[in-house]
Amino acid sequence: MERVRVLVIDDSPTMRAVIKIVLKSDPAIEVVGEAGDPYEAREEIKRLNPDVLTLDIEMPRMSGLQFLEKIMKLRPMPVIMVSTLTQKGASDTIEALRIGAFECVGKPIKGDFVKALANLPKLIKAAAKYKPKGMVTRSAPQVSLNFIPNNNIIAIGASTGGVEALFTLLSGFPKNCPPTVITQHMPESFLATFAERLNRTIEPNVSTAKDGEMLKQGHVYLAQGGAYHLEILGRQFPKCSLLASKPFSGHRPSVDVLFNSVAKCVGSRAVGVILTGMGKDGAQGLLEMRKMGAHTFGQDENSCVVYGMPKTAMDIGAVEKEFGISALAREILSLCNANVKAA
Repeated sequence: MERVRVLVIDDSPTMRAVIKIVLKSDPAIEVVGEAGDPYEAREEIKRLNPDVLTLDIEMPRMSGLQFLEKIMKLRPMPVIMVSTLTQKGASDTIEALRIGAFECVGKPIKGDFVKALANLPKLIKAAAKYKPKGMVTRSAPQVSLNFIPNNNIIAIGASTGGVEALFTLLSGFPKNCPPTVITQHMPESFLATFAERLNRTIEPNVSTAKDGEMLKQGHVYLAQGGAYHLEILGRQFPKCSLLASKPFSGHRPSVDVLFNSVAKCVGSRAVGVILTGMGKDGAQGLLEMRKMGAHTFGQDENSCVVYGMPKTAMDIGAVEKEFGISALAREILSLCNANVKAA
């Protein structure tokens, strides 16, 4: 079997060494080279033609973001960003994911560096199957000016590729959108920054969910992550609940936990949406939503960064219909518009 060829780019020799140790532990991966800054990396990419890059954000001579943007414009290829878990690092990471990075991993500051990067080989192998389309400017889907929400609640789950997908999807939501709850797999320290960036970009109000917060029209609530799952409780007056418990379906926050709670609490008034992502988190929960009468949508394979979660949901019958990411907002909102008669 042909191994995945990786170029490691980081200004720290120590961090390059750690990343190489982690990657060399997987026989399916070959580290073909390393570089200390984007100028060195550019020459190594030409010489070695790697399948995947790992790229530090804070780099000398040219920032990792600037280099990533050049890559996506001139030679699109899978890139995994390595960023410190700081406020600045979180902001830059969200921007990197918008530009087209496959995924981000947190660069440890102390402790067991190898253990902290244990998931990197899995991401590298998934990234090798990804064919970036480069930087694409998408126009926001147009929403009818006379959109009047009914009493629906929208629940969305996403993982790898979800940042770009959510920016695209939510850019089509009007200021008075139905209450929308989201679980996105992402390090806890990045989620608050992601919510802030969304809030500055789209029309509805976006924030991380707070325990006991009532769901309101025109608001989007993002799971906090860390030690908590996001659940929705209360049939008549649904509210956010932060559940402190073990990871579920391999994740915390878990999409399955969110979807299962929406199925019980909201039933047929819900619209469930599963977006791009590795693994199967959310598939069973979306199936429960559909069993309770909710409409359920999946992102189609062509527009997914990783067609894992949507495919699993589709295979078990949890997805009612699939759509490209640019068409999803229109389809979701048509079900939530009191002016549109149900089909």
